Amino acid sequence: MNNDMKLPPMQSPELMQSKESWRVFGIMSEFVSATERLRDIHPAVSIFGSARTPHDHPYYKLTEEIARLLSDAGFSVISGGGPGIMEAANKGAFYGKSSSVGLNIQLPHEQHNNPYQNISQTFHHFFTRKVMFVKFASAYVVMPGGFGTLDELMEALTLVQTGKTRRMPIILVGSKFWGGMVEWFRTSLLEEHMIAAGDMDLIQVIDEPEQIVAAIFKHYETRGFEPSVAELEMQLNL
Repeated sequence: MNNDMKLPPMQSPELMQSKESWRVFGIMSEFVSATERLRDIHPAVSIFGSARTPHDHPYYKLTEEIARLLSDAGFSVISGGGPGIMEAANKGAFYGKSSSVGLNIQLPHEQHNNPYQNISQTFHHFFTRKVMFVKFASAYVVMPGGFGTLDELMEALTLVQTGKTRRMPIILVGSKFWGGMVEWFRTSLLEEHMIAAGDMDLIQVIDEPEQIVAAIFKHYETRGFEPSVAELEMQLNL
């Protein structure tokens, strides 16, 4: 080993535990700041999808169209605030009638904030960010994406399935892209009794932008978009 190379100083377990304890206050501040910033954006739809989708890809253009229709229909649109599908969602909403919201995450690579945001909130922690996607959404629209998109999808399905958040439309866009996964749900999860038959009803697969907007309105036509008192209480335990 080169004697001129200096190793970073070792930190004691006590110091690390102290840092971990103080980190709780940072998490609290993220929850408080985001809740105050987003409290007036309802009704809203969270849109997810790949950060790697280029501007000229059909998925990008489709997302932009969906977001514009939702925005003109009175929905704020929430995305992860980054590039790709997230940018397309914010862009469509930005040029529509309602707010474009970006919940940005600090990452060592890949993520940068897109410029199409009326409201922007930055997070250090994925889990606080995920709570905000659910807390303020009346529906989820899930475009093709990778691990992050799957993470958000499974989070939403789990929270609705277990009654930790209210029932809302969870719409997968791209029957060809999502078809294999949905079929696996049926042939593996359902047939082996890992989920209940009714759990399959939590998902809709819709490809047409106008039908996506119509499906969201249909879900709420008899009850309105505002959460009930019981649902607000439920969300306190997210």
